[in-house]
Amino acid sequence: MDLSHLIYVSASTERKLGIEEVKKFVNGCRPANESIDVTGMLIFIDGAFFQVLEGDRPVIEALFEKISMDKRHRRVTKLVAEPIPEREFSEWSMGLSHLSSSEIAKIPGLKSFFANGNSLLEMEEGRAKELLSAFSAGKWRSALN
Repeated sequence: MDLSHLIYVSASTERKLGIEEVKKFVNGCRPANESIDVTGMLIFIDGAFFQVLEGDRPVIEALFEKISMDKRHRRVTKLVAEPIPEREFSEWSMGLSHLSSSEIAKIPGLKSFFANGNSLLEMEEGRAKELLSAFSAGKWRSALN
């Protein structure tokens, strides 16, 4: 297995997408991810998504292509795709976190980013890795369900 993770951001095409709709979608995706041995996490903030997919590189690349074509997403941007020694989110086929911008701004290294009015959609590789690191360990991990 060529274990890798892929991190991307995107925006919902639905103007008033709420957390209940996102939860329903995530619950529907979890069995499909389990069937292809994909793990990871999804953060939903103000209509934008940050997702980490973990698994065999060809499998997560194919899944990302499918997500990129999904009409419910726009501005789909791959930030990171690289090999990893082990999974960070092995216990979740898709962990979900719904935080406000102000809550996520409390994560070290991200305060100035969000304080300047940036959203997930303006994130670049370095900050994506900081966010991933914050959710991999520490109190932010408990925000996943």
